[in-house]
Amino acid sequence: MIDLEFPDGSRREYAEGSSARDVAAAISKSLEKRTILARLDGQLIDFDRPLPGSGKIELVGRDDPEALNVIRHDTAHILAQAVQELFPDTQVTIGPNVEDGFYYDFARDQPFSLDDLPRIEDRMRAVEEDMDASVRAMAVAHQEHMQAKAALAAATAALPSAATAAPAARE
Repeated sequence: MIDLEFPDGSRREYAEGSSARDVAAAISKSLEKRTILARLDGQLIDFDRPLPGSGKIELVGRDDPEALNVIRHDTAHILAQAVQELFPDTQVTIGPNVEDGFYYDFARDQPFSLDDLPRIEDRMRAVEEDMDASVRAMAVAHQEHMQAKAALAAATAALPSAATAAPAARE
């Protein structure tokens, strides 16, 4: 089991392999919808990946400044991937977060035109959908793994121990 301590000092236990999403959903569906990240012992962790262990957890909502930085960072990477898929000869140079969002500099022979922007936006949506589908597939696989692990543990617990089975085998 994973033992988590919340900011208010309360503690709860969760099954090994639980994600921050599982934790948020166990508290409330609305919390799950508002949360996009978590901090475990002060370190930001992905919302959908299994928690690495016990510790102090804080669920991070979309309105948290640190969450906004992560969103901007991830969106910048999605932009870079979309541009490189549509324009393979484009070199990605620099793309940091800034106070009002993020930007990316691209090196290419022909400048982008206004007509390119809708294509780039559409490709960004497709990249994001592909990523979401991958995350959902990993979450389903993780859930199936945890169910199989629980079923195996229950089946193993129902078996007689070697100490009690041995005398019966000798008879």
